[in-house]
Amino acid sequence: MKYETVIGLETHAQLLTQSKMFCACPTKFGAPPNTNICPICTGQPGSLPVTNKKAVELAIETAIALNCKIEPSSIFARKHYFYPDLPKDYQISQYELPLATKGHLEIEVDGQKKRIGITRVHLEEDAGKLVHVGAALPGRQAGRIMGSEESLVDYNRTGTPLMEIVSEPDLRSPKEAAVYMQTLANLLQYIGVCDARMEEGSLRCDANISIRPVGSKEFGVKTEVKNMNSFKAVDKALLAEEKRHIEVVEEGGRIIQETRFFDDITETTTGMRGKEYAHDYRYFPEPDLVPLEPESEWVAEIRKSLGELPAARKERFVGDLGLQPEIAGLLVASKSTADFLEETVKLYPKATAIANWLVGDIAAFLNENKKSFSQLELTPAQLAEILKLIEDGTLSNKIAKTVLLEVLKTGKQVKDVIAESGLTQISNENELNKIIQEVIKNNPKQVEQFKAGKETVMMFLVGQVMKLSKGRANPALANQLLKKNLAS
Repeated sequence: MKYETVIGLETHAQLLTQSKMFCACPTKFGAPPNTNICPICTGQPGSLPVTNKKAVELAIETAIALNCKIEPSSIFARKHYFYPDLPKDYQISQYELPLATKGHLEIEVDGQKKRIGITRVHLEEDAGKLVHVGAALPGRQAGRIMGSEESLVDYNRTGTPLMEIVSEPDLRSPKEAAVYMQTLANLLQYIGVCDARMEEGSLRCDANISIRPVGSKEFGVKTEVKNMNSFKAVDKALLAEEKRHIEVVEEGGRIIQETRFFDDITETTTGMRGKEYAHDYRYFPEPDLVPLEPESEWVAEIRKSLGELPAARKERFVGDLGLQPEIAGLLVASKSTADFLEETVKLYPKATAIANWLVGDIAAFLNENKKSFSQLELTPAQLAEILKLIEDGTLSNKIAKTVLLEVLKTGKQVKDVIAESGLTQISNENELNKIIQEVIKNNPKQVEQFKAGKETVMMFLVGQVMKLSKGRANPALANQLLKKNLAS
């Protein structure tokens, strides 16, 4: 390794408010173009912005969860740039005096924990959205202005509350960057401030990346990479840009500070424009908004309302419930999943068994049907009931999976699913003996082989018992009774 990679991320998260940052327009995703707009968010003369208190509260929640210092006073500023999706030709943001500073987020990569510094958390308003249509130029230029016949502008997103989280340049690989993004997204979803759907644009990320000789303390020239719409894309885009930096330097070239576009088809980056500096935006304080000065009592209330955060909950799940760290990590990635586990444990005190079903069959069902955990047609009482029926021998594991799937699909009660389909485990010796006698009668060749000392045939005969019983035979008891019958 001749070079060390240095990465810092600027993450933009849309906040889960009902109205926009500085006006009363709704923020609902998917509305017809240019219907959720008004004179304030489109910057009409004479209109005056008013700060959304809920957006400030959600940003403070995030800052607390990221171990930041809430600044006693912060101000909004006008950030000037000219682009079709910005109707005012400036964006209301925070610059010199942000809402919160000096925090950190702990990530875990390949079993190793690492603390990533958070430079700042600040509030701003989102821009609109350009929709590029028409033919593209050759060479994967689709979706860019230069590759489209025309571009349409939807201002619905304009003014949506946006929170920017800026990390320190503490990340040292594309993989670390992807893990940081996933960890941050999980945290934002957990505390309920952002739905973190990168595919819908509610969570977006710009990455600053550079390389330097191993051992050097000086930063190299950085480039900014955009258009990363998934956690995998963050990894792939930064791998491509890391490789490009090394190749340019190795060939004696010079890295230019610029903004680059990631193409997820070719998995390469292309130059878009020269990277702007702060002075290019001509920041100055927003004259129509007063400073934000959150009272300490209000901040204390918000801090108390947050409750237990994912990292602490994961440690408790490992220490108190005996879960494996990897399983505990998967569970606390979603607050609703972690809550479900805790509610089920109250009814069936075997956390490991519950966790295995949550991250196994239940997670597989949700992925296959593209559902979130909050849409689950299952209650803690239903899962506890299934696990108790497995434990007392009424259901085998295989039958329990069938019952669970039917409950998940229909929302029916466990007892009703079992009654309708007759899905109970056969543990009655007399009933099992009848099935075993039938198997012995139908498989004389295998019976003779077993009696001649070929014990591996037992697996075949047990399989025949399970087949004849349609999977309902108690496997352990069937094995025991089969041996007894063969011996006689």
